[in-house]
Amino acid sequence: MAIRGEQRAYLTFLVLWALVTTVKVLIAAQLPLFVDETFYWQEGQHLAAAYSDLPGLTAWLTRLGVEVAGDHRLGVRLPFLLLGAMLPWMVASIARRWFGGRVGWQAGSLALLMPLSATLGILAVPDVPMAFAAVLCLGAGARLLRNVDAGGALMLALGLLVGALSHYRFIGVIVVGFIALMLLAEGRRVLRDPRVWIALAVGIVAWLPLLVWNLDNQDAGLKFQVVDRHPWAFHWEGWLFLVIQPLMVTPLLFIAMAVVARGGLVRTQGGLHHVQWRYFALVGTTSTVLIFLLGFLTDVERLSFHWPLPGYLALLLGVPLLLNRGSRLWRRSVWAVAAIGLIAALGYYTAISMPSLREQLAGSKYYPRNFAGWQLLAEGVREELADMPADTTVLAGSFKVGSELGFRLDDPSIKVLPHQLNDHHGRTAQLALWGLISDGSRTGPQLLALAPDDQRYRDLLTYYHQVCEQVGPLPPPRVISLDHGFRRFLLFRLPAQKQDGPCVTPAMAWVDAPTAGATVADTLQVQGWAFKDGVGLSRVELLVDGRSVGDARYGREFDIRPAWPGTNDPRHPHVGFDAELDVSGLAPGRHWLGLRLYGTDGSVEQWLEQPFKVER
Repeated sequence: MAIRGEQRAYLTFLVLWALVTTVKVLIAAQLPLFVDETFYWQEGQHLAAAYSDLPGLTAWLTRLGVEVAGDHRLGVRLPFLLLGAMLPWMVASIARRWFGGRVGWQAGSLALLMPLSATLGILAVPDVPMAFAAVLCLGAGARLLRNVDAGGALMLALGLLVGALSHYRFIGVIVVGFIALMLLAEGRRVLRDPRVWIALAVGIVAWLPLLVWNLDNQDAGLKFQVVDRHPWAFHWEGWLFLVIQPLMVTPLLFIAMAVVARGGLVRTQGGLHHVQWRYFALVGTTSTVLIFLLGFLTDVERLSFHWPLPGYLALLLGVPLLLNRGSRLWRRSVWAVAAIGLIAALGYYTAISMPSLREQLAGSKYYPRNFAGWQLLAEGVREELADMPADTTVLAGSFKVGSELGFRLDDPSIKVLPHQLNDHHGRTAQLALWGLISDGSRTGPQLLALAPDDQRYRDLLTYYHQVCEQVGPLPPPRVISLDHGFRRFLLFRLPAQKQDGPCVTPAMAWVDAPTAGATVADTLQVQGWAFKDGVGLSRVELLVDGRSVGDARYGREFDIRPAWPGTNDPRHPHVGFDAELDVSGLAPGRHWLGLRLYGTDGSVEQWLEQPFKVER
């Protein structure tokens, strides 16, 4: 019966692994590269020992991928897919060694179902090699607790080496592992062995490239990771982090891991390997609790839900033992809910990889802006360059635009303007080292590419004026818009020499009525305002579902200058517009109201659309 149980668990794991890996490869081949991924590609095209935002391994892996598989999205992600595919086998191997074959394959299957670990490798991000390194160290620690030998020390050295080259956060994995060993009598014995200290010495040496980079660059990377990106002050948003975590690993599996943590801390499991059981529980619990506490003090603006993954993987090793001793209903419920979580996670990645499905998220907080529109932007840039002088260069508004265009145009050296996003993501120092921060001066024509929706709307006018100070008055832009305008790019043909004169910006607008999602019957009342600094607007055209339905009455008095200080539109305060639209001919359901703004300088700019619902 034991053999049959192990065989059944192995076959289940094998089928799951094949299915999940296949789906991940298919998604990775279709999903547009995330902005961080293209920056890592850009770093890989400028090979170095370390970078401003990370140690070197992530960039090296992207370079390896494109050299082996080609300069496309699957090539960038290939090494990360391979590491992600290896991780469940590593989890299964560790659990098999200490808890038996059946439990081992079940632990590997749970790693394939838990959304956080199952989706590793779809994106080319440093968390993939970091998780790989954490599991290596976890397995090495368990092995050393039984008997210190050269093989265990070598595995530990390899894990520490890979981790140090992956991310600053791996320091936390080292600290947690050290705490767990110190809390165990067997662990303290391990720390007295010179072979273990040789392995630790290898891990310490692996941090030297990052240390040297920081010493040469005024600690810019360390300051960003430790100081600049974190408030280090208590904030209640940390509770949101705690609420999200059970969803990221599925609620019942989260409960099961919590029970494993408690069981490992308050009692030991009988048998030969109870020390390993306690070790996994200590590592998982210490890691998870510390990160949960840090959630109340650290950065809440960037995605951080993946931070507890190393601790979850440690706790996951003991979950099958718990499930096999519980009721059949409890066991099946945990597996079923985990499977649903996996389907939901892979379904989300599938949805945002498909333009038609991605469009359905437009206007919601779940709209994946950082994945959207980059190919369309690159096509627009190519078309503009084909109609401009041969010596025209591309200038990007931020590192996001620069790296995404660089990947698609096969140019890792596109210059970018100073932008708070460059600072906010710790990329300014690296761009400056490459000489890719532009001061706005130029000796030939340039094509400037901006992504205005990467800017908070209340700061957009100030940003436009800053761009004017850097490059001069902005000519009429070509607008590239998709997903009802929730992703917009602006392309400007800048002359060979910087021009003088008042700042001319892109147009800005707002629809006060109808409100987003409003329900109407036969008549749609439209009110709002629109302006264009430097030259003003001549007309505002209304669109419904992308088709023109005539002009709004433009020019009524509506003084927006108190809300937008510094605006210099010559028509102020007469920048309001209104209209009544007959929508009786529209089919019931959701429709989109849009604006097309005409500047007196000849510019024509399409504004983002607003949904409304027709009911009768």
